[in-house]
Amino acid sequence: MSVWDELVGQQAVVETLRNAVADPSAMTHAWLLTGPPGSGRSNAARAFAAALQCENQGCGHCPTCLSVLKGTHPDVTVLATDKVTIAIDEVRGLILEASRTPSAGRWRIILIEDADRMLERTTNVLLKAIEEPSPRTVWLLCAPSPQDVMVTIRSRCRKVSLRVPPVEDVAKLLVDRDGVDPKTALVAARAAQSHIGIARRYARDPEARQRRFAVLDLARKIRGVSDAVIYAGELVEVAQSEAKAASTERDAREMSELLRTLGAEGSKTLPPALRSQVKQLEDDQKRRATRHQRDVLDQAMLDLTSLYRDVLMRQLGGTAELVNVELEQFIDELATSSTPTQTLAKLDAITVARKRLAGNVAPLLAVEAMMVSLRPAR
Repeated sequence: MSVWDELVGQQAVVETLRNAVADPSAMTHAWLLTGPPGSGRSNAARAFAAALQCENQGCGHCPTCLSVLKGTHPDVTVLATDKVTIAIDEVRGLILEASRTPSAGRWRIILIEDADRMLERTTNVLLKAIEEPSPRTVWLLCAPSPQDVMVTIRSRCRKVSLRVPPVEDVAKLLVDRDGVDPKTALVAARAAQSHIGIARRYARDPEARQRRFAVLDLARKIRGVSDAVIYAGELVEVAQSEAKAASTERDAREMSELLRTLGAEGSKTLPPALRSQVKQLEDDQKRRATRHQRDVLDQAMLDLTSLYRDVLMRQLGGTAELVNVELEQFIDELATSSTPTQTLAKLDAITVARKRLAGNVAPLLAVEAMMVSLRPAR
């Protein structure tokens, strides 16, 4: 057992990080770990942090490794946001933390997940801390690609790129770690397109698998513009409901804790000095719900992309394995009832919708435009 065990299909990355732990001359003060969603870049960063602190270079079972992996080590600070962007005040707090000498470990490690969610002014605040770090401080930044991080930051980091792991490796992990049936694990890994977290959810949650099938079935159900508008509204409502279900209990708990901390629990009215703090929490919770809703919609778009990818491959006579093997008959029907040009147009429409969603376009408008483009050609 070691901290590297769950980094499936990333042998080259593991070797690079292990060498840095073992050889001080291979170590640097700032790292940028990049890879597509599901590649495990955040897991790689946490494993690297544990190995740097561990006396045995990442054994995976000592108190140091376990505390880092659980997020309780005093010298490892992790910033992971549920919001659309990382606030500038959060980064300023990290800079202060980075200036301190390690209290128990070998390094003071600052790990920023989703570093691509920092706005330019926020990144500029971080720049000097990375340029002139304290002697025992290590910065670990995670992002989908180097281009998602400002050039002034990425030029000062050592870059490590993760790849999408093979489907078979992800399925094996689900079997070994979670005890999933091999057949179910393979179907889930394919459906998730090797995204480990999503594959695990599909393998363990039948309702998640059913929601995915419902999204894919939209390709069958949309026959005209009116259908497209109706189903777009339903999809956005589902995303809103999931976001609300995921956050309602947590939002209430956070508000209760804040009011208790402020000594205002049970008060019907708040003094003006306290209202700003409550308003800040409410704004943060709204941003978190917005991100969750957009994530749900983006995953639905990725699922549709996998379907039309399979259709296009059949139309072009490709021999690669289908992502949606269990829908082979449906895929063949779509392939014979349309042309490759029409399928490419649908894939382009989904890509445009994803870009619009990421660019803060109203979700309903982005999804409606996409759905209209998915109707059968006349």
